[in-house]
Amino acid sequence: MNYDVIIIGAGPGGIFAAYELMQQKPTMRVAVFEAGHALDKRHCPIDGDKIKSCVSCKSCSIMSGFGGAGAFSDGKYNITNDFGGTLYEYIGKKRALDLMQYVDTINMRYGGAGTKLYSTAGTRFKKLCIQNDLHLLDASVRHLGTDINYIVLENLYAHLKDKVDFFFDTPVNSVTVLENGYAVNCAEESFSCEKCIISVGRSGSKWMERICNELEIPTKSNRVDLGVRVELPAEVFSHLTDELYESKIVYRTQKYGDKVRTFCMNPKGAVVNENTNGIITVNGHSYEDPALQTGNTNFALLVAKHFSEPFKDSNGYGESIARLSNMLGGGVIVQRFGDLIRGRRSTPKRIEESFVTPTLNATPGDLSLVLPKRLLDGIIEMIYALDKVAPGTANDDTLLYGVEVKFYNMEVAVNEQLMSRYDGLYIIGDGSGITHSLSHASASGVHVARNIAAN
Repeated sequence: MNYDVIIIGAGPGGIFAAYELMQQKPTMRVAVFEAGHALDKRHCPIDGDKIKSCVSCKSCSIMSGFGGAGAFSDGKYNITNDFGGTLYEYIGKKRALDLMQYVDTINMRYGGAGTKLYSTAGTRFKKLCIQNDLHLLDASVRHLGTDINYIVLENLYAHLKDKVDFFFDTPVNSVTVLENGYAVNCAEESFSCEKCIISVGRSGSKWMERICNELEIPTKSNRVDLGVRVELPAEVFSHLTDELYESKIVYRTQKYGDKVRTFCMNPKGAVVNENTNGIITVNGHSYEDPALQTGNTNFALLVAKHFSEPFKDSNGYGESIARLSNMLGGGVIVQRFGDLIRGRRSTPKRIEESFVTPTLNATPGDLSLVLPKRLLDGIIEMIYALDKVAPGTANDDTLLYGVEVKFYNMEVAVNEQLMSRYDGLYIIGDGSGITHSLSHASASGVHVARNIAAN
């Protein structure tokens, strides 16, 4: 079957590319191929209470399917060029922000109305952070919450399903360059198109690497972020989260000069398992519905690791550390901060007697046996630094879950249209290594769709 445009991947980039193509040229024949399930069929057997080990589903419902890895995320859309990717380096800072704001209006139209848009610009906390050698990054933050984010995706799919052909549970094996377009090859059938948009996200990193090798598309190694997820009473950070919701704070360690940053802050949220290629790591959720909220706030503390030649497998490095955690703890490990700095492992009894009740059923253990010393030293130093602006962060009962790993795809060579060396073959979203967030990935989809529609 022949299409005008085929989109590979139904994550944020693919969804917004399809949406904008239908807005710009509703008569265009568009198909979306997704290796995972439709949204209503995405259910993970790991519930955080009973099953801690991955059961190796044929298609991971957390990482794949309509909505991509962001479908069950906290639903935070950060409108900023300061973090979340380098899309602005390709299309310009103003255009990148304009596209992210446009994505926000779509989310509001399809179920997000009434959610709050927070901003860090011009707040008193910037001064407070600077006075304590911390740096608060600028951003406008739209918090949909895991619950509202799901509703938005449901509504977007309902809008698109009769306009676009969706092929779920249909992995693409390869992409072939034709004389006048491309062949998208699945297990049992091939489909042709004039233009092809690849938007495979984080879960498609190994697939993307193979396709780039086969098509001789240049790439370069990206980074991997490693660290822990912190959980503490919501009151500790309430003076920041009530006004900012999420604060991206960066600290340069005195010992090594490494940068440690907060990431994915979830006020009154819950810590959850995440499955990446069969490896169990940790993440966090929070909800708009007060009935689903907890008494704790959680956030990640991450250190970015870049590697020089000859080493290129940054994701493999992160995977090896996560596998070590899984080997020692049978999944995610949790440790009290007081136990960590005293050089002892946490035990079920110490966790039970803690003043902070864990929201994830993780294995009490010792993170110093998992994380490299340099990274752990930086995380400990950051916790003491945060304690100056949010007293109570460095309390003995603060919980640390490990490990948290943010994998990034290798960066694929594309031009300002996000087009590869082949005319009409676009590579967008987190699969490109250029975007690392819901807002940037969605914006990249809109950008490419408008370019295609204009030609």
